[in-house]
Amino acid sequence: MDYKTIRLKKGKEESLGRFHPWVFSGAIADLPDGIEEGDIVAVSDHSGHHIGLGHYQIGSIAVRMLTFGDEPVDDTFYTSRLKAAFRLRQALGLLRPDNNAYRLVHGEGDFLPGLVVDVYGTTAVLQAHSPGMHFSRDVIARALTGIDGAGIENVYYKSETTLPYKARLDPQNDYIIGSYSTDVAKENGLKFHVDWLKGQKTGFFVDQRDNRMLLQQYASGRSVLNMFCYTGGFSVYAMRGDALKVHSVDSSAKAITLTRANVELNFPGDQRHEAFAEDAFKYLSAAKKDIYDLIILDPPAFAKHRSALRNALIGYRRLNARAFELIAPGGILFTFSCSQAVSREQFRLAVFSAAAQSGRRVRILHQLTQPADHPINIYHPEGEYLKGLILYVE
Repeated sequence: MDYKTIRLKKGKEESLGRFHPWVFSGAIADLPDGIEEGDIVAVSDHSGHHIGLGHYQIGSIAVRMLTFGDEPVDDTFYTSRLKAAFRLRQALGLLRPDNNAYRLVHGEGDFLPGLVVDVYGTTAVLQAHSPGMHFSRDVIARALTGIDGAGIENVYYKSETTLPYKARLDPQNDYIIGSYSTDVAKENGLKFHVDWLKGQKTGFFVDQRDNRMLLQQYASGRSVLNMFCYTGGFSVYAMRGDALKVHSVDSSAKAITLTRANVELNFPGDQRHEAFAEDAFKYLSAAKKDIYDLIILDPPAFAKHRSALRNALIGYRRLNARAFELIAPGGILFTFSCSQAVSREQFRLAVFSAAAQSGRRVRILHQLTQPADHPINIYHPEGEYLKGLILYVE
């Protein structure tokens, strides 16, 4: 098949020679006539030598590379990449009787830039972050249901908030294949209602699965405060870890309703849990010192773009400083950043500054990241977005 070719400026092919999957708009020498967002385009160097194929879109990232070399992008391409992604999840041991929630496709980490697929039981939630993946959604959905052993029967498309608004694609969140069956998924033997219809992201944050298990190990006999609790994942694990009490806080009343439902699903009638629909900073400002000896800070991304980086770092310092003031002696703080624009070093410096401000003795017990079903393409370090620290506070 003939593709329109985007030619790069001299020397701008070097990052592609290192298999970095992005072509920035400033690297392009000229665009062919008639090119449209979502088109599959060929990319060549300044001399016209073919480099590979990718999805074109308007914006800073102009091309997301799908292949390097001569591999075509067709139905077979998507089937092959999706099956390879599934084999990795099988090898990771994520498909078990007690676990059916996992990320099947993590964009560049699975060599499918612009695509995210999370699986909850028999339902796959497909999310496009580029026009090209939006236009390929039907092919991808058919390939998902054709993966042997995955047991995917339903594919729900949820991209209204993830596609670039300037593309004017008007995506509709709906089932591409199948229909609603159940919203209950299993993670490490615990059950969770997953709201992929109206919830954040794909409905559940599977990227904290390993960190929730680690929290469970530290929860015994402790009074736990779970800030930005969303659907209560950390709260439910803390309860299974024999926490004395667990308080869940989120500004969204809907999230608090879902948290209570998830606690009830796993621990019916358990009086150790309370949930509060309240602004995080307001709750922390009013909270009394020394009543919590395990605090989880898992806020939404404070910086979705580099332009917001300074304010984000101020926010992390402020949030962690208050936690250091509140937490009881001998307490443990789980603190996270999911902002891709914030580096591991910047986040650690923000937390260090907050600790120094408190004047307390603080030790790092663990440095955390995203789980293995959110793999980082070694040629695309930007894919490392989740940073976390477990701190012991004297």
